[in-house]
Amino acid sequence: MTRRYFGTDGIRGQVGQGPITADFMLRLGHAVGRVLRQHGTVPTVLIGKDTRVSGYMIESALEAGFSSAGVNVVLSGPLPTPGIAYLTRALRLDLGVVISASHNPFEDNGIKFFSARGEKLPDAWELEVEQALTAEPRWADAANLGKARRLDDATGRYVEFCKSTFSPELSLKGVKVVVDAAHGAAYQVAPAVFHELGAQVSRIGCAPDGFNINAGFGATAPAALVEAVRAQQADYGVALDGDADRLLLVDAEGSVFDGDQLLYVMALDRIRQGRPPEGVVGTLMTNLGVEQALARQGIELVRAKVGDRYVLEELGRRGWLLGGEGSGHLLALDHHSTGDGLISALLVLQASIRQGRGLKALLQDVKLFPQVLLNVRMAPGADWSSNPRLKQVRADVEQRLAGRGRVLLRPSGTEPVVRVMVEASEQELARSSAQALADALAPA
Repeated sequence: MTRRYFGTDGIRGQVGQGPITADFMLRLGHAVGRVLRQHGTVPTVLIGKDTRVSGYMIESALEAGFSSAGVNVVLSGPLPTPGIAYLTRALRLDLGVVISASHNPFEDNGIKFFSARGEKLPDAWELEVEQALTAEPRWADAANLGKARRLDDATGRYVEFCKSTFSPELSLKGVKVVVDAAHGAAYQVAPAVFHELGAQVSRIGCAPDGFNINAGFGATAPAALVEAVRAQQADYGVALDGDADRLLLVDAEGSVFDGDQLLYVMALDRIRQGRPPEGVVGTLMTNLGVEQALARQGIELVRAKVGDRYVLEELGRRGWLLGGEGSGHLLALDHHSTGDGLISALLVLQASIRQGRGLKALLQDVKLFPQVLLNVRMAPGADWSSNPRLKQVRADVEQRLAGRGRVLLRPSGTEPVVRVMVEASEQELARSSAQALADALAPA
């Protein structure tokens, strides 16, 4: 059975169009509740959300669906995705549910699920839910309906958890930090965490109105943060996305550091502390310069498919702790079971303070390769991989790049597009090679 609703990161789409409608969310809550009830006990789920106006509608529909299946519900209100993962585990609940479309605009929304251990659920569980969606509902009678309550101290609990990951021997006193929460789920939590660790905190992107999430602020639009850091002469800028599982950092000069670079800093800090990681998991998109820099430190980088869930799966298979993506999803499994933008920011700032060096100095051995990414729209179902012209052009490009770069062609999981990525030692070489591949891919 193929998945109809679940993509690479839960269920996502435009509000008002299937499946992001009230009736589907009611059915989804009921179906998930039915799956949970198979274990015989009365389950309890935690529902959190970001700041999109549509979150109210989806929250109410899911709550009704769970209740109708005899499942109890705890509501946290707006809270970062990793906060829901943490509280699900800490409160010994059966499932965590996040209403968010992450870095997408407010018109979109979606649903993510976390297990009782605060981890992303496997494909098999998602298939089980999709099968339950096709079954006739079994509505609970009045005596067996699930109950709902609010968790009033959800924000405070998560703030304390984030702070606990920062070394008690260190402090952010004397450090000026600009926090950009993308008008999203971390608008209260993020400033509080840095403030309570001693930093002087200034905030932008922390005034959500239901419609402005990710709009010109946050990890996908760092220009506002760069400007604020420079204008306020801050030491660092922290940019999160709408659900705060993604991170970019800005230094005092206004330089922006992505997930690949921050992952290297996290690994380097462990090396300097005498506890080097056995290895690091990146993705097919991880910059070759980071892989080479890690190799010089004696650390192997293994590439997983694009998507933090695949990074997490590879870490689990190998028993490793550190991984992430260039987009800013970073995993440190000795601190949290899922990617957490706030905790990742604390680990990087901690490394800088501990070493007494800025991010540029910590990254002096990393020479990033220019990357060019092009999207080529294809007819749905087109067999692009057997294109003989593409095969010849790819062979020519790879020969030209030998020892100086690499090629990645992959279909999008959400639209009829093939993504062409070329990484090379020179920008023009990357650009011309990517364009040659895109031209060979383009339908005649």
